[in-house]
This record gives sequence, structure tokens and C-alpha cells, in this order.
Amino acid sequence: MSARPLAPPHPGAPTTHRGLRRFRAPQPPTPESCELCGALLADHDHRHLVDTGRRALACACTPCALLFERPGAGAGQFRSVPNRCLCDPGHTLDDTTWDLLRIPVGVAFFLKNTDLDRLVALYPSPAGATESELDPAAWESVLGATTLARLLEPDVEALLLRRHEGRIECYLVPVDLCYELVGRMRLLWQGFDGGAEARAAVADFFTRVASRARAPKEDHGP
Repeated sequence: MSARPLAPPHPGAPTTHRGLRRFRAPQPPTPESCELCGALLADHDHRHLVDTGRRALACACTPCALLFERPGAGAGQFRSVPNRCLCDPGHTLDDTTWDLLRIPVGVAFFLKNTDLDRLVALYPSPAGATESELDPAAWESVLGATTLARLLEPDVEALLLRRHEGRIECYLVPVDLCYELVGRMRLLWQGFDGGAEARAAVADFFTRVASRARAPKEDHGP
């Protein structure tokens, strides 16, 4: 996977002309490589870095990912995405809090962006990760409702929320996990509400997150 922006692509980005695609012979998949040292990546489940200046994710081998776990490495341009996934069964988020966030869909994630020096709220849409203007008072209501907010690592972790069947699920997750969901939704989205296939993918995604997550008291760091 090449570096990809943490925001919808610019409208002027180059695309392949559709009329030429049918003349192309099928190409074998290109092996992914570390975007820092060029080492081939053996499996799909590799590490990622956040390029804080470009707001982009980059694939990384394990040695490079470990290198950028150190505070200040590379002048702070790259930060390794951690693997931890936490849950907060005791949160007090409710429908009133959700309505304050003004998120038009049932899934959203929030992260602290150091380059922009502010909090960012995003949600999956047919266009990719769509940013929502987040009222500071609304964010404070989220901060006060879950212990996960104070554990959030800037740039590389996100607070992931889902409103489903009368309750709100709350997780702290690696930011690349959120963009995995965004990419899946962009691929599957149909109609006004996403369609049955997209909803099934969301349900499967949150089942996997729930099985992986643990309570903060069981965690010993990023």
C-alpha cells in the first residue's frame, strides 16, 4: 500500500482513462514494500506510520516501525501506529451527546491532529473520510464521558464511536483501523444509507474490534 492521505483525494488527482482499461492485460499484484527503506513486506498485516505533515499513512516494515516508536525520532515527521485496542464499558455517552456532535451517520472517529493543532472528527461516506466541524463544547462532552479520551495518543490513535440499537459503543483504536473501515465503506456504499452489504461490513468490523479490545486497566501502554 502506498502512502495515502487521511482525507478525501483532491478533485484534480490523476485517474486512469476508463476507455483504456479494457485493453490492459491483467497484472499480477505488486508486492508491497516499506515506504522508508524499501524492504518487501511479507504479509498484508504489516505496520503503518503516520506522516504528520502530509496527514498520510505509509506502510512500514517492523524495524522502521520500531524506530519511529521512539519520541522525537525523525524530527517527529513520522509516528508509528500502535496496536492497542481499548474499550470503555462504563462510558456515559448517550443519544444526547451524539446529537451534539452533529454526525449524520452512525459511525464516527475522533483524533488529535498535532499539525493542525486541533481535534478532528471524521466519518465514513461514499467520498471517503469526511470531516465534520466539531464544536469545542461537543468535544468536551465526549472527553468527560469516557476514560479513553485522556489515553488517546495524538495522530496515531482515534476514539471510535458507533450508535447502534439504542446504545453507543466506544473504543480507542489504531488510526489505520479507522481508515480500513473508511476504505471498505467507500467500496461497498450504495444508495442513501449505504445498503445491506455496507451495513453487514460495519457489523463484522465492530465484531472484530470488540473481540480484540480490552479494558484500560488491562493495558500497559501503546
